[in-house]
Amino acid sequence: MTSDIRTRRKPPITFGQSDYEQLMRLAESGAGKPVFDELLAELERGRVTPDARLADTIVRMGTTLRYSTDAGEDRTVTLVFPQDADISAGKISILTPIGVALIGLSAGQSIDWEARDGRIRRLTVESVDAGKADTTLLRAS
Repeated sequence: MTSDIRTRRKPPITFGQSDYEQLMRLAESGAGKPVFDELLAELERGRVTPDARLADTIVRMGTTLRYSTDAGEDRTVTLVFPQDADISAGKISILTPIGVALIGLSAGQSIDWEARDGRIRRLTVESVDAGKADTTLLRAS
């Protein structure tokens, strides 16, 4: 028997002020659609901190990170706004279930997320390379 993803305790997450503001506008623009509502819920439960005080180990927009899953997947990706997504280049949109699951996590944290096929998966952020942030991807259009 699998437990409901909503009953499991989620790890603490942190957002920089600028990401929080941009993502809040994005989430509110699609209110009522599942992935937008999931993003809004994550934004509401997270802690917001000034950008300059955000640790380099936290997943934010434009950062490159490596994660692994309970299914044995190990990927390096960059988290981007929807218009910049290109899965073949490893750029995943914040408006995907995995993008929503990743935002605000720190290296070493794990979270359960619901894949598009409805299965509950567990992912772990292995590393975050904030130094490789793609600054062209940091602003929503």
